[in-house]
Amino acid sequence: MNIVVQKYGGSSVSDAERMKNVAKKIQSKVLKGFKVLAVVSAMGDTTNRLIKLANEIVQRPEPRELHMFLTPGEQISASLLATVLNEMGINARSVNAFQLKIITTSDFTEAQIKNVNREYIYQSLEKYDVLVVTGFQGITEEGDLTTLGRGGSDTSAVALAAYLKAPCEIYSNFPGIYTVDPKLYPQAKKLKYVTHDEMLEMAALGAKVLHPRSVEIAKKYNVTIYCASSFSDEEGSYVVSAYENYLEEPTVTGLSADDNQIQVTILNLPTDFLLVNKVFEVAAENNLNIDMISMINDHDKVNVSFSIVESGLENVDKVFNGFLKNVDGTKINYKNGLVKISIVGVGMRKARGVASRFFKAMENIPITLVTTSEIKISCLVPTEYKNRAVNILAKEFNL
Repeated sequence: MNIVVQKYGGSSVSDAERMKNVAKKIQSKVLKGFKVLAVVSAMGDTTNRLIKLANEIVQRPEPRELHMFLTPGEQISASLLATVLNEMGINARSVNAFQLKIITTSDFTEAQIKNVNREYIYQSLEKYDVLVVTGFQGITEEGDLTTLGRGGSDTSAVALAAYLKAPCEIYSNFPGIYTVDPKLYPQAKKLKYVTHDEMLEMAALGAKVLHPRSVEIAKKYNVTIYCASSFSDEEGSYVVSAYENYLEEPTVTGLSADDNQIQVTILNLPTDFLLVNKVFEVAAENNLNIDMISMINDHDKVNVSFSIVESGLENVDKVFNGFLKNVDGTKINYKNGLVKISIVGVGMRKARGVASRFFKAMENIPITLVTTSEIKISCLVPTEYKNRAVNILAKEFNL
């Protein structure tokens, strides 16, 4: 039995015409002899509208009830698509997380998949050519509905592919993965191949083609992901484990620009390791997403800087002012209006002089914070320098 998992995002099934187009793509796969698991998101911006409605009714919806409320969006997409496929003569059936026994943890808003009922899938595919699966959702051991967080349909699709040892195809309104967002840099190249490691970094840095959790699963279970447009037959991009079977490693594969960054600096902390460590413990306890970190010793004091997304500023101020109120002489400074510019590439592990090229190219652009890994260099710059930085680095690294 040749099985392929396909995922179609909300924009791909947002209206009747687009849903019929998706059905034709699935039909072409069936005619080639494949059994298809088609994972679908809710139509268009359905999930956003449901969340907005819930928040209008109750200021803080109880998590279990909120996610019971959200799950019909995917069920509508699945049943409609199955109906279209059956009308076209394709033997299809819609199934939800309860029927597939997609067992998750009980973290209702960010549930993690623990198991899937493979036998049910295999038995169903003996009867049907296509199973249209509700993405984004699962159930707890007790049978409560959960959701997998934003981008959860990507996670559903890759997890099913991993469990079934099947290829995974992700269809959206993007024709593939680009070196740079073409809206920022129209000359950007489309990549034929990108590694799991690179895609993980690019997704975490703001690339919107794939959700980071889906790439983590793909890397762990060695799932190749094909990313393409649901609106054309243009060849897309492949996310693979390594370049060795394909071509040489490029030094830099991609560049991203992540907006709405704020640099937080805590000044005059005592040089007490336990106290400095407590800064990050308090952040974790309050679900603050701290990113770039710098620590500078100044005689008997230490200054700690880190970046956060702008939307978390109010919570940061509240958390750290409360934590530091009894630590004499400390002060918190905020610098907003920043953007994180990053380059990524597994070839950076071996290539020499990448950092030198990066900073030489950026020499006339003010940089406020820097962080690196073996395959990434990121820096914060004022937003007004964003386009200039993107253009300079894209040309420097031939992106």
